[in-house]
Amino acid sequence: MKVEHYRRLVAMQMNRRRMLQGGASLGALAALGGTGLMPRGARAEAHGNVRADILQIPGVGMGSPTDADWQRVGEMCLGTTRARFAEGEFEGVELTFMGLNNQNLHNFLFRGFLRPWEAYTGATINWIDLAQADYNARLQQSIATGTVDFDILQMGAPFEGDTAGRGLLDPMPEWVAADIDMEDYVDYLKEPVGTWDGQVYRVSIDGDCHTFAYRKDYYENEEFAAAWAAEGDGSDWAPPTTWEQVNAHSRFLAGKSDPLTGLDAYGFLDPLKYTWGGFGFYFLADRATAYAKHPNDPAWLFDPEDMTPRVNNPAWVQAIQDVMDLIGVDGAYPPDQLNADPNTTAFQQFLAGTGMGLTWWGDVGSNARTSDTSVVGDVVGFSTNPGATRVYNSQAGAWEDTPNEAPNNAYIGWGIYVTNRVSGDEARRTAAWSAAAHLGGKDLSLWCSAYPSGFQPYRNSNFNYDEWVGAGYDADFVEDYLSSNLDSYNHPNAAIEPRIPGIFQYYSIAEDELVRGLAGQYGSAQETADAIAAAWEGITDQIGRDSQVALYRASLGL
Repeated sequence: MKVEHYRRLVAMQMNRRRMLQGGASLGALAALGGTGLMPRGARAEAHGNVRADILQIPGVGMGSPTDADWQRVGEMCLGTTRARFAEGEFEGVELTFMGLNNQNLHNFLFRGFLRPWEAYTGATINWIDLAQADYNARLQQSIATGTVDFDILQMGAPFEGDTAGRGLLDPMPEWVAADIDMEDYVDYLKEPVGTWDGQVYRVSIDGDCHTFAYRKDYYENEEFAAAWAAEGDGSDWAPPTTWEQVNAHSRFLAGKSDPLTGLDAYGFLDPLKYTWGGFGFYFLADRATAYAKHPNDPAWLFDPEDMTPRVNNPAWVQAIQDVMDLIGVDGAYPPDQLNADPNTTAFQQFLAGTGMGLTWWGDVGSNARTSDTSVVGDVVGFSTNPGATRVYNSQAGAWEDTPNEAPNNAYIGWGIYVTNRVSGDEARRTAAWSAAAHLGGKDLSLWCSAYPSGFQPYRNSNFNYDEWVGAGYDADFVEDYLSSNLDSYNHPNAAIEPRIPGIFQYYSIAEDELVRGLAGQYGSAQETADAIAAAWEGITDQIGRDSQVALYRASLGL
């Protein structure tokens, strides 16, 4: 998406809100999101200065941020807290926060961001740190046994059916919505996301979608271009726009040399160790949605009439077959790829200079230019996920030879939630929501989008290209990276998952069956998909088919 197209789109979407470019836009955005805590003129000026200043910490190209940087940024973003609460107002309050420690981000950053908040308010936070693969099991255990032992929770919207639907969360006070300016969220993160039965429960800190990151130097390489002209299918040697091209390019690259490192070249980096606590299933879905998400049908995981799984229909079988086909090509994947989980493909392979491309969340974009471990910052490009040359129409039961795109808005973003453990104690409740509001603040979101954090842009104000360039990002890189996110969020056929109870039970058991299938324990892609579908039927029956149908249809707007 070009800058001028972006500006026109946002102008149409925001209606009464206007996004201007440059310094004046910062003041306008602050005034529109003002809470009345200080005069509008003063608030706009302070807002703009803070945003520019925090983007210089530590500075793009200056290496990975440290705990000292996180604390500095947290201190500089305390303005709203100071304006609303007196110093020491929560003295003696103790809270427990449960979240991730994935890639030494998430909770590690939260600690840094909240240390100045703790020092100012007098509250104390205790931490429960979980690996991504352990998150689902720990949360589900707490729900099932009634032993919720945390007051503040980092959680994704797909779990809202399991938590808000069971009455385990505390509703957001109105002052929080004002302080964090929820109107600034991109449209797909607005209601009903974060709400349940008319109550708001979520402070968004992330806007998830998977995008395609690829090596531009692979496609600018003259030797590759000449070899493709001789060996390829007659198409141009250019970044792939369909999964059919992804597989063709991956087969072609086997046995060639990487233009950056001189080591073996590889194609697309599927994380073949899909078992990742349910989160690995998103990477198969990246391939499947292009085949399975028909533009005229909001459903792509289940049939909305009776919850019959669609995961074993021809579209999903094609996605699994695509992966199996590459496993059968010697040199298409790096050695031992069957033991590579998504962390491996992103941080140990792609950012370290291995492979042509992969799909991932926004971490790859922010880490490419601001992480000590990345070597691809100057040669990485971004787009929405590849499409397909055909799409399966589940309602008609037939393939249609029509090009299709369906970006996977995987996980609908992380948020901060407050549990009902604090609902009967107003001091603890207010303190918990103040901490959540600090982490979900408008300025802090910009820093988290631009630097390694585990999160990606989720506010309209995060897409002010000039702010990123002012921080030291290359203008072409910013346009490429940000537009891949924005185009995914706003795509008319985006695949958005349902917020229904047990969604990660479905995903986790699908991962188990998929790994068995890729290891050859099932005879074909169809048998693998059938095993997943059978397991999904069992979960639906266990939870209650009628209630699942009702909730699934509601999540699809039916």
